[in-house]
Amino acid sequence: MINDPQVLYKLMVLYLLQQANLPISNEQISEFFLTTEYTNYMSLQQGVSELLDAHLIKVTTVRGSQRYEITREGEETLSFFGSDIPDAIKEDIHAFLKKHKIRLRNEMGITADYRKTGSTDYEVTCEVREGKVQLLKLLLSVPSEEQARIICDRWQASSQEIYSHIMHTLLQDE
Repeated sequence: MINDPQVLYKLMVLYLLQQANLPISNEQISEFFLTTEYTNYMSLQQGVSELLDAHLIKVTTVRGSQRYEITREGEETLSFFGSDIPDAIKEDIHAFLKKHKIRLRNEMGITADYRKTGSTDYEVTCEVREGKVQLLKLLLSVPSEEQARIICDRWQASSQEIYSHIMHTLLQDE
């Protein structure tokens, strides 16, 4: 039995990230904790910060959006202490993920970012992921930051159509 609520919150974050099986945003983590009223925002952020410091979770930033995922060390920690999370809380996590799975997948499975590669060129990276599996990674070189930004903005709406077109074209019989 866990006596320290902050330890429980950290284990819950680890369990949520493990069960999501894809990187999720701080906003999505917060949505779970705040809608279920398990803790307040400040306590949650303290726990997330401590998990980062302990290398039990990692964060990546894509176009200003931070996404969290569990590390190997976090998986090991959860294997030792995950059974201390009450079943009712695990059920709440599963219900949250089931209810929001399509939205989570769409928000986190389709990404686009760009970076400057030369004096005037930009490289745009567009991805489609299914969980931790990368289905498509598209690298484009464009001459301006404006074009890079436009591609990133449009990728979210067009990625499924583009992916389908590429797969159909590559797999069609002659």
